[in-house]
Amino acid sequence: MAEEKKLSEGTLRRVFNRHYQLLSCFNYERQMSTGYCYTMLPALRELYKDDEEGLNQAVKRHLEFFNCATSTSPFIIGLSCAMEEENANNPGEYDSSSITSVKAALMGPLAGIGDSFFWGTFRVIGAGVGAPMAVAGNVLGPIFYALLNVIPSEVVRRWGFKIGYAGGGKFLERVSADGTLDRLTEAARIMGLVVIGAMIPSMVVLSLGATIDINGAQVVLQDIIDQICPCLLPALLTLGCYKLLKRGVSGTAVMFGLLALGVVLAVLGLV
Repeated sequence: MAEEKKLSEGTLRRVFNRHYQLLSCFNYERQMSTGYCYTMLPALRELYKDDEEGLNQAVKRHLEFFNCATSTSPFIIGLSCAMEEENANNPGEYDSSSITSVKAALMGPLAGIGDSFFWGTFRVIGAGVGAPMAVAGNVLGPIFYALLNVIPSEVVRRWGFKIGYAGGGKFLERVSADGTLDRLTEAARIMGLVVIGAMIPSMVVLSLGATIDINGAQVVLQDIIDQICPCLLPALLTLGCYKLLKRGVSGTAVMFGLLALGVVLAVLGLV
């Protein structure tokens, strides 16, 4: 019987320390994916040290799109470590796609919580209290800012990672036994698709500024499209980019294509 693979305390510590660099290699195609993969590498190398193909697949998994608040991301990272452990101990039996599905399902809600508390609340309060004191030359200004902003964030990061890994392992063991994991995986996959779909109208902007003459009346073309289906053009543009990516076209080529499309539409007076 093969020895059960378990991440060492040193490896978990390296994974946690690396998460502070989640935003060190941000890109507009996959957001924080490079930083997430870099964070997970110590765990992946330990779990798949004798399985080169397994390591390659794991690296590809964690290079997929990821975007979340840095303060709440350690919970997802800890859970990913627990799920990778389960996958490494049950090769061929564990649904590795569930790792990506759970990440996609959690990153949206946790991003909202993290941004609301740490960017919109603690940071503002800390700056509001500390900035006037610092301007007045009081050394307690930056100290109060750290107390009200940095410390709560650090507590959430450390406890989140610990709960995600320790609780995640026990949770996965329990739900795997009764088949709940399969249902949760499917639910997470659907939720992830819903989250990505909901991002389209807020993050993809495409509107036509051209007008057409109807019996002497100037009608904005975009208004007609919106009456047929609001946000139709952003949805079609997103689907078109998705099709190109599925066919193997690189994200960089798609971005340059979008830039060229914007220039052509602007020259034609359509946007």
